[in-house]
Order: sequence, then structure tokens, then C-alpha cells
Amino acid sequence: MNHTPELAQTFIAIVGKENVLTREMDTAYYRSGFRYGFGGAAAVVFPSTLVEQWQVLEAAVNAGCAIILQATKTGLTGGSSPSGFDYDRPVVIINVGRIGGLRLLRDGTQALAFPGTTLFELSQELKAIDRVPHSVLGSTTIGATVIGGVANNAGGALCKRGSSYTEYALYARVNEEGALELIDHLGIRDLGDTPEEILTRLEAGDFSDEDLIDDERVASDTDYVNRIRDLEATVPNRYNADPRRLHEVSGSAGKVVCFAVRVDTFEAPKRKQVFILGTNDPDRFVDMRRHVLSTFEHLPEMCEYMNRTTFTIAEKYAKDVALAIKYLGTDRLPAAYALKAKAEYLLNKIPLLPKYLPDIFLYYASKLFPQHLPKRLLEYRDAYEHMLILVTADDAIEESRDYLENNWSRHEDVGFFECTEKEQEAALLHRFSAAGAGLRYQNLHQRTTEEVLALDIALLSSDPEWVENLPEELTRDMVLSLSYGHYMCHVFHNIYVYRKGADLERMKRLMLERLESHGAKFPAEHNVGHMYEAEETVKSFHEKLDPTNTFNPGIGRTSKSRRSANA
Repeated sequence: MNHTPELAQTFIAIVGKENVLTREMDTAYYRSGFRYGFGGAAAVVFPSTLVEQWQVLEAAVNAGCAIILQATKTGLTGGSSPSGFDYDRPVVIINVGRIGGLRLLRDGTQALAFPGTTLFELSQELKAIDRVPHSVLGSTTIGATVIGGVANNAGGALCKRGSSYTEYALYARVNEEGALELIDHLGIRDLGDTPEEILTRLEAGDFSDEDLIDDERVASDTDYVNRIRDLEATVPNRYNADPRRLHEVSGSAGKVVCFAVRVDTFEAPKRKQVFILGTNDPDRFVDMRRHVLSTFEHLPEMCEYMNRTTFTIAEKYAKDVALAIKYLGTDRLPAAYALKAKAEYLLNKIPLLPKYLPDIFLYYASKLFPQHLPKRLLEYRDAYEHMLILVTADDAIEESRDYLENNWSRHEDVGFFECTEKEQEAALLHRFSAAGAGLRYQNLHQRTTEEVLALDIALLSSDPEWVENLPEELTRDMVLSLSYGHYMCHVFHNIYVYRKGADLERMKRLMLERLESHGAKFPAEHNVGHMYEAEETVKSFHEKLDPTNTFNPGIGRTSKSRRSANA
């Protein structure tokens, strides 16, 4: 069924003409992934209230469309954008970025987040009461949403919190009979009887803390701090297909439409100290990790890893990202990315021009700025192949300092230093900007290299081979290999660039087979998207949530076709 002109008019009647995009040039940014994926869509719609979101959703369901929910589009596996042009019905993208706002509950120990509520906004709100949200590193910086994190198993960098998770949510699904229904498991009494009434009262804040329901459900992964200490576990600490962390909206990957969640917040550290560790022997980090997790009373806040190549490539190819975040601020980044994508789309249509011209321009423009990294970070990059950014707080500071001074320092070929405030900010920003460095490298070498192969991997806690020693078959045509990640959690993001002509699908298959053979899981924390084949656990979970395959069809390498409501 394809009544897209009439459907567009229906959307316009709900949200206004300026909030419905149908021209290819205007929709290009929203039809592309942050780092992966591109496809077709009949319309992109921007509701501004929860009721408008429900009405747009009703119209799209009634028209028989495939529906993709999207916020700030920061996912790395293409899970919030279309993939290709082979859907069996019109695709409608509902972008919920305009439905912001949040409410702190019970003196800020919990928060109510709406579809467009970003982690950055939540963190700013919590600052005033000395509390913090689940994630505090990369996803906060680029404008990721709270609900997006919950839906996509976002892990965050924090050693004690695991993946974003809650069992308190208000969401819509298309049931086995093909009917749209609103499921209210938010845990707030007496919001109303109809979807419109519930959504209106919720958004208006027409309730109090006394209306909150407490039962056996949780609003965060409360068990993670114990799981991470299990050094002999038979599965990784956190990974996308963990059945213990698949619950309704949590891990749903867009297979339902979420309107609100209740999530825990956390007490902010009173003091913080960042240490930089370096070594040329990766076994030193293995020993350190096992010692910390098995003996420390107070775990670090974060422990971020980069190898030397990652550090150097990020220094050269992601400098503009670090400068943009530092000087533009995170609240301006989504709009800047959208403008860049639109310019990219237009320029890519001009014959003879290289693709991704804005990236090329930003790379060369960044060279006009002075060195943005402190001297001691650069010295450690030159001296050591492997680097850790160890972030400690409160009681963990002295415990970590004592270990580093009296244990770590006894070894040869290692080093550490305590960061100043300036060094701390630069180190964490550099680690985040490294996420896009491999893609930028490939864009600038597009004539001689294939597209980036990016893997999101959770290793067994007991796996000592966290530094890859790949066979010649996998390295013969490899130009670049980057590795960074959350070291205490044993979650790594490995980026590979191959020469033009290399068989990327084969390389990916061989790498994943190799990882799977020693117990690794993938993806670790970025959702299956359109990059990974979902495990049967995830496929079954998603099919139960979305029996007609209405929402985000095709993710996890599954079928994009509609399923019969009566099948």
C-alpha cells in the first residue's frame, strides 16, 4: 500500500508543514546512520508532543508503513536509520528529537525522561543536586538520548553500572492482531484511561511522587558491580544478547515505540582524580585488572584503553571533533552534524568531486589550529604502545594511588602519572573523539581503501588475549588497525581499514568466527542494528515485542517484510 502523498498530508495536519520532510535532499541526513547505513524513506516526521507522536504513529500504522524511530541518530550500527531501498512498504521515520523535557523524581534519585531527553540535558539538570546519569562519556557528549541508550543496550564507560536498563516504561506496540496499543508500565498511578489522556497528563507533569509505584522492578542494572568482579564467568560482563537485560523497552532496538522511562540517577563523586598508565607489555594490564577487580574495595569510575595507533590517528584525524566539542559545546553538535550531512549529500552528487568533501575540509581546517593535546599525553604515546585512562573518585583515589605507587611501579617498562584538570579533560575528550578517527582516515583515503570494518566486542573476563594477534590471512591487506574500549568491562571497539579490493564481508566473518571460538560476544553495547546478525535470544525477544515486523524491520539481519498479524 503506497499512499505517501495523502499520508504526508495527514502528517502535516498533525505536526505542521515545516515538520514533515519528503524531498530526498531534506531527508538525506535522517536516512543515513551516524557511521553506518543509508536507505530510503517516504517521509521524516517531527512531532513536538507525546500526543502528536501517538497520532503520527497511528497514521503510519493505519497506512501499513514500516516505521523507524529516531532521535539524535548517534547509534553506530545503523539501527536508527533505513538500510537500503528494498522494503516491501513505505518507510516512515519518526524523529522524536523535539519531544524533550524531563522531570526529577524523589529528590532526584530517579528521573522521568521523554523521547528527546538527552543524557547531556539530564546531566546538566542533575549537576545542581550533585547527582549524575547512567552515562558520562561519549554518548553524553554527542547528544544521545536517555531512551535511546535504554533501547540500544548502551553500555557507557562506567565500571560499576553496566548497560542502560530499566523496567519502568510507557511504550506502544503493534500486537498480534495488528492493532496499535499503549502499554503503561511506567509505575505512575491514575494517569488516565485513553492514550491521549495518559500522554497529556504525563507531559504536563500532572502527578506527584506519591503517585509513583514501587514494586520488585528496577530502574538500572543494579547487579553489574558484582558481575564485573567475576573473573571466571562463562559469558562476558555485558553484551547485547544477555537475556537478563532484555525487558520490554530495554534492549528493544526500536521494535516498540517508547514515550517515557523512569531511570535511576547516581550520587556524584565529591573528588575525582585521573591517572594515565602506560606499558609495552599488555600482560601488565591483565595483572592490574585482575588485581583491581578481585581486591579493591572501591572500584574506579572508568578505565579507558587506547593503543598507540588509535591515539595517533585520533590526534591527526579527529582533531576537529575534539575542538568542536570543546568550543561549540555538545548542545550545538546535532545541528552541526545535520548541516554537514546535507552539504555532503549535495556535494556527492557533483561529478568528479571526491565524496565526503566536508570531512576533507574539516581535516585540513583543523591543521590550522595548534597542538590540542598536553605534552605529557604525547610523551606517553611515544613511550608506550598501550595506554589506560584510569578515572577514580573519592575513596578509590587513595586505593588506586597506593596500588600504582607500591605495586604497578615496581615493574619495568611501565609508567603512570596523575593528570592535572587540563590533562584530564584532554585525555577523556581524546578517547571519545577516537571513535570517529578510523572513519575520517578512510574518507581521506577513499581511493585506496575499502569502507571501515568496525567491531563491537565483549570478551570473557578471563580472556588474556585482549590484544589481537591476527593471522596473516587477516592482516595481509590491512592498512590500519585501531583498538580502544572499556578495559575493566573487557569491552572493546576494534576498527579496521583494508586496501581497495579486499573482501570485507569475508574478513568480518573470519574475525567474528575467531572471536566466537573463545567465548566473545558481539555486539557488546551498540545494538545489532544492520551490521550484526542477532542471536536467537534477541530475534525471539524482538519478534515477541513486534509480531507484525512493523518497527525497524531488518535489524539483526532479519527479514524486512511484514509478518501477518495472524501468523
